[in-house]
Amino acid sequence: MPLRTGNEPMTARSPLRLRCALASWGLAWAVAGTVLFALAGHPGWAIACGVLFAITVVDLAMVVRHIRQGPHYQPGRDIPPYEPVRERRGDRMR
Repeated sequence: MPLRTGNEPMTARSPLRLRCALASWGLAWAVAGTVLFALAGHPGWAIACGVLFAITVVDLAMVVRHIRQGPHYQPGRDIPPYEPVRERRGDRMR
């Protein structure tokens, strides 16, 4: 078991490509299950695989969208945390 070094946020990798591969694999199995169960005359299992297919398509679309968005800015250790917003007496919402 590796020890924590304290620089994990700087060396972390996004799991989106792995998630994309796993969703594609699941998509293939959901399609195969839907078709094979429909041909075998098991409509309940075919519907279950069809629902799984729909969920997998939505997940895959979200993953591809996030991959296309590219990396997002993450402040480093040299950036101090934001000061909390303090309400002034006259600025409160009523």
